[in-house]
Amino acid sequence: MSTFERYLTLWVALCIVVGVALGHVMPGVFQAIGAAEIAKVNLPVAVLIWLMVIPMLLKIDFAALGQVGRHWRGIGVTLFINWAVKPFSMAALGWFFIAWLFRPWLPAEQINSYIAGLIILAAAPCTAMVFVWSNLTKGEPHFTLSQVALNDVIMVVAFAPIVGLLLGLSAITVPWETLALSVILYIVIPVIVAQLLRSRVLVRGGQAALDRLLGRLGPASLVALLATLVLLFGFQGEQILAQPMVIALLAVPILIQVYLNAGLAYLLNRIAGEQHCVAGPSALIGASNFFELAVAAAISLFGFNSGAALATVVGVLIEVPVMLTVVWIVNGSKGWYERADSLRKVQAAE
Repeated sequence: MSTFERYLTLWVALCIVVGVALGHVMPGVFQAIGAAEIAKVNLPVAVLIWLMVIPMLLKIDFAALGQVGRHWRGIGVTLFINWAVKPFSMAALGWFFIAWLFRPWLPAEQINSYIAGLIILAAAPCTAMVFVWSNLTKGEPHFTLSQVALNDVIMVVAFAPIVGLLLGLSAITVPWETLALSVILYIVIPVIVAQLLRSRVLVRGGQAALDRLLGRLGPASLVALLATLVLLFGFQGEQILAQPMVIALLAVPILIQVYLNAGLAYLLNRIAGEQHCVAGPSALIGASNFFELAVAAAISLFGFNSGAALATVVGVLIEVPVMLTVVWIVNGSKGWYERADSLRKVQAAE
C-alpha cells in the first residue's frame, strides 16, 4: 500500500471539511454543478465515478468470468444479506431509533418520512462504488463484477415491491429513468471502456504494459474518489450546518445497519468456507447503498425538502468514511479469517 493509500482516511476527513466549507461559502457554484443532471443522475459525479471504477474494471478478464461459479457460496451470502436481511433490518432499526428512542428530539411531522428514507436507502444495494472498496481489500474482481451485475438485475424487479411492502403502500413510483440511466452510466459504459482499453493495451504491450497502466491509474482513481467526496459534501453543506442534530440522529441507525450487515456477511462467508478475497467484497456489497437511486426515489415520492430525502442524503454523507472503516476491518482481520480455512485443511488431511 502506498503512502497516499495509507493515509486515505486523513484525506477523506480533509475532503469532508473542505466540501462542507466550500458548499457554505459558494453555494451557487455547487447548485450549478448539482443542476447538471439527467433523470436526477448528476453527470459530473458520473464522470468522477468513471475515473474511480475504470482502473478496477481494467483488471477483469471476461474470459475468466466463467470461473465465478466456484464462488457460489459468496454469491448466495451476498444475495441473502442484500435482499432478505438489509431492508428489513433497516426498517426495524428505523422504527426503534427514529419512531421511539429519538422521537423527542426530532420534528414529529417528519418521523414517518425519516423512516421511509432509511428504508429506501437500504433497499438499493451499491453498484459502482463497490469496485473501489473491493479493490482496497484486494477482492476478487470477477466476483465483484458478477455480484454487482446480478444485484442490478434483481433491483429492477425487487426494489419497488420491497419498498412498497415496508412503507405499507399499495404501489410506489420508482424513478425508472434514474435506475436505468444509473446502471448504464455507472456499470455498462465503464465496463465497455475498460474492456476496449484493456484489449488495446494487451495487444500492443502485453501484460507488462497493462500492469504499468494500472500502476499509473491507481492514484488517479483515489483522487477521483476524494473529488467526488468534496462535491457530495459541497452539495449538502447547507443542510449539514442547518440541521446537525437531526443528521447525527439519523446517522445512528445507518451506522448500525452498515456494521451489522457487513459483519454478518463476513461471518457467514467464513462459516461457508469462502476465500477472503470473496468475503471482503461480499461484506462491502452487503453493507453499502446505491445512494444515487435512493435520493432520487425519496425526492420523487416525498419531495425535495422531505425528511425522507434528508435521510437518504445522510446515507450519502457517511457512505465513504464508514465504508473505509469496513475496509480497514476486513483487511486487518484477514489473518483471523484465514485461520478457519487452514484449520479445515488440517482436519481434511487427517
